Amino acid sequence: MKRTAFFISDGTGITAETLGQSLLAQFENISFTKLTRPYIDTVEKARAMVQQINYAAISDGARPIIFDTIVNREIRATLDQSNGFMIDIFSTFLSPLEQELSAESSYSVGKSHSIMHNSRYMERIEAVNFALENDDGARTHHYNEADLILVGVSRCGKTPTCLYMALQFGIRAANYPLTEEDMERLQLPHSLRRHKQKLFGLTIDPDRLSAIRHERRPNSRYASFAQCEFEVREVETLFRRENIPSINSTHFSVEEISAKILVEKGVERRLK
Repeated sequence: MKRTAFFISDGTGITAETLGQSLLAQFENISFTKLTRPYIDTVEKARAMVQQINYAAISDGARPIIFDTIVNREIRATLDQSNGFMIDIFSTFLSPLEQELSAESSYSVGKSHSIMHNSRYMERIEAVNFALENDDGARTHHYNEADLILVGVSRCGKTPTCLYMALQFGIRAANYPLTEEDMERLQLPHSLRRHKQKLFGLTIDPDRLSAIRHERRPNSRYASFAQCEFEVREVETLFRRENIPSINSTHFSVEEISAKILVEKGVERRLK
């Protein structure tokens, strides 16, 4: 079964897309064509969207699912004329909140992602810069400023995880790839041992690691299954010996990996 899903907003579309994606993920047997449409902030744009929605309805032979965070009532009324199944995210959740808080919401466009009202915005940007500057073990003299240091073999997902935690939560995360030399010694490098309490290990299935490395360096020793199996085995032994908490990243998204790491390490998410 194939259905089309639209994430429509008069702002960035991040809220509609994030919640909509989470809800659609619960329906694994349905194939969704997902389309994000941000800044639908005029009636003219809304009318153009109605045409897109109706075309998708004809093409699929079923109503598209529409997740929207449209604030303007006239724009919403225009979208309501389409042949789509509308889910108004704001009204679904704001109405019960208004009743509970005995207050009316401001219904402001882009409020949840506003720089002006987000006291943590610059902190997140600084965390991203920290992750980039302390990527791949290139620099280790700022590890005293890190909230977390991810360790593991090359290409196991350390960098995207660090960047996600930085951008989403303002976490200062560095990462250090354990080399073959480290594995031969089967001990932590000196630069890591001083910060052992901050370490978290990422591991990965050898066949998946080999596939990833083949995309980077095809038919190399670095990408061979034998080399990947050796590195993963040695690193997992090191994690156990040094009592470093770890997670196998093979079957998890970067969001899930990050959440598990933060819970395990007890690092507070900075969401303000």
